[in-house]
Amino acid sequence: MMTVFTGLARAEGRACAARDQVVMRLAEKYGETRQSIGLGNNNALMEVFASDETGTWTITVTTTGGVTCLVASGKAFETLAEALPIPEHDA
Repeated sequence: MMTVFTGLARAEGRACAARDQVVMRLAEKYGETRQSIGLGNNNALMEVFASDETGTWTITVTTTGGVTCLVASGKAFETLAEALPIPEHDA
């Protein structure tokens, strides 16, 4: 998947670009849309993009400056809605 991002800036060995450019390429090339988000260190935004059709997925991190880097990608994405385990009670 990284080869699709040729021409994007490299930061610490990762493909990086403006967030809107990365999101557009993930949508156009892979049909991926944002599935989940979270905040990391220094208010970095972590996002998981995936396609239900192809099963591809991509994890990105966006800095507060608006630079988005690809962190990981793969196949066989599935959405899960697992319940928390029931806590055991002492007798």
